[in-house]
Amino acid sequence: MKDNKLLATLRLQRSRAIGDVLAKKLIVATGGAENIFEEKPAILEKINGVGSYAIRHLFDKKNILQAENELNYIRKNDIKYTYFLDEDFPRHLHNCIDSPILLFKDGNISIENDSKIISIVGTRNMSSYGRHFCEELIKDLAPHNPIIVSGFAYGVDICAHKAAMKHNLQTIAVLAHGFEQIYPKVHKKYIHDVQKNGGFFTEFWSDEPPLRENFLRRNRIVAGISKATVIIESAEKGGSLVTADIANSYDKDIFALPGRATDVFSRGCNSLIKNNKATLLTSAQDIIKMLNWDVQNKQTKPVQKQLFVEFTETEQKIYDFLHQKGKQLLDVIALECNIPIVQLSSVLLQLELKGVLQPLPGKMFEII
Repeated sequence: MKDNKLLATLRLQRSRAIGDVLAKKLIVATGGAENIFEEKPAILEKINGVGSYAIRHLFDKKNILQAENELNYIRKNDIKYTYFLDEDFPRHLHNCIDSPILLFKDGNISIENDSKIISIVGTRNMSSYGRHFCEELIKDLAPHNPIIVSGFAYGVDICAHKAAMKHNLQTIAVLAHGFEQIYPKVHKKYIHDVQKNGGFFTEFWSDEPPLRENFLRRNRIVAGISKATVIIESAEKGGSLVTADIANSYDKDIFALPGRATDVFSRGCNSLIKNNKATLLTSAQDIIKMLNWDVQNKQTKPVQKQLFVEFTETEQKIYDFLHQKGKQLLDVIALECNIPIVQLSSVLLQLELKGVLQPLPGKMFEII
């Protein structure tokens, strides 16, 4: 990414009144992050959701200086990053409307084959029962070579990372702070091994401390980046239940380890199962069968889909894009195919009527 585009993206990310959803709207509407700051404020205010308050913070001069400082840090320290429209941006996270526009990464992360990413989270005060189950679960999943994602915190998080590394599985730690921080400090000793076996993701700038609200924001990345989320022990309230709620909103599979009704740190999991918000988890086979990993391992003869449908040039362009990329947001289709949203909506309807495309919740579309 060129410096002017990265600088503009950092400015956008730093603007307090601009969240990830609104940032993407601005990028789509103007054709790129760098174009936002060249546009007249009066034009930007016509975009749905953008008001005078957002504009004031968007053009705050302090953001420019802070973005320049962060850009210098990125260049000086050779920090790797991925933009939400880049090819290497996590595919499952890309399909989440509130995913970060910019994600910083460190280590040897490789998620090209992202069909077997699972997130494992839970209490920081895990019992011997939870620890043993977590370790056995990952050992039994190891033959399927999944990528294990967690938050690098105490308890279940670090247990999952360590078990993944023990079985030579890639593990990704999603941080709630910048790379110049580490929380908890006692886990600093695991950094090298995690980098060697996977790495770290964070949306936060280099000097951002581990604030409470950052952990809540971090949870949406943990939930969105994977195919499924596993909850191993949780009290009635806590960050892991927030992660489960977010994963449910993304229409992800949730698994929860049951426990005794009298155990404080099983109440959250038991409640998820009781209210049909999670699948009861008793062994690795529950995950393997639910996610069809056993089917994926069987060789099947590929079947070519025959389509006897005539497309216009624009319809063909959209069809080819969705066929290659999978399900996508309306705004992303408009940006990538360079088609105004007003025109795009009618074209998508025509493809739906032709029986080759279906709309999904959250303004997403996919090829049937």
